[in-house]
Amino acid sequence: MAGCACGFVRAVLAFLLAPALVTLLVAPARGRGGRGHGDWDAAELLPPLPPRENAALVARFVTNVCDWGALATISTQEGVRGRPFADVLSLSDGPPGKGSGVPYFYLSPLQQSVGNLQENPYATLTMSLAETNFCRKYGFDPQSPLCAHIILSGTVIKVSETEMDVAKNSLFIRHPEMKTWPSSHNWFFAKLNITNIWVLDYFGGPKIVTPADYYNATSQRRGPGQ
Repeated sequence: MAGCACGFVRAVLAFLLAPALVTLLVAPARGRGGRGHGDWDAAELLPPLPPRENAALVARFVTNVCDWGALATISTQEGVRGRPFADVLSLSDGPPGKGSGVPYFYLSPLQQSVGNLQENPYATLTMSLAETNFCRKYGFDPQSPLCAHIILSGTVIKVSETEMDVAKNSLFIRHPEMKTWPSSHNWFFAKLNITNIWVLDYFGGPKIVTPADYYNATSQRRGPGQ
């Protein structure tokens, strides 16, 4: 009898909680994924991929439409010291369609990657159009070179006082939730000082782009609502 009662209670709770769970699953996120946050969420807003023969412009495009990436550092953690260590970090190079090409980060000393960078600032960042609807739309597997992705290598450094506002505006327009992160974590703005660039957007191996060509690449992209 007690077993039946417990089963009845569980059934009632499941019935009452179901609508709340559904709402939680389908509601827009506060950060990336929510509408009205200056990103490329809506499928119709993502502009077309630039011509693949213009590797520098493809690289700038991927950097601007992606707002997170995997950053690889050299680990300082016990047991894996000296080994590659990758982590997902939110990033932004500016508003959609108006990116600077500079990947900015909002970091805390509490993050493992930051501990690694304090000992060795060299890092490699990869971003992929698999983050967007582009590869799903055309049926490209994330590992396929047709699902364009880029690899940026260099050093992660704190931004200077003169660049602070640019970094802050670039990140907060794409990641508004960052504004509410606890100040006790000692967040600071940083950027990847790019020294090497590889673009994989077609068969035949990566294309090498110089930082100069990367930063000089321009296009007439327009962001959401423009």
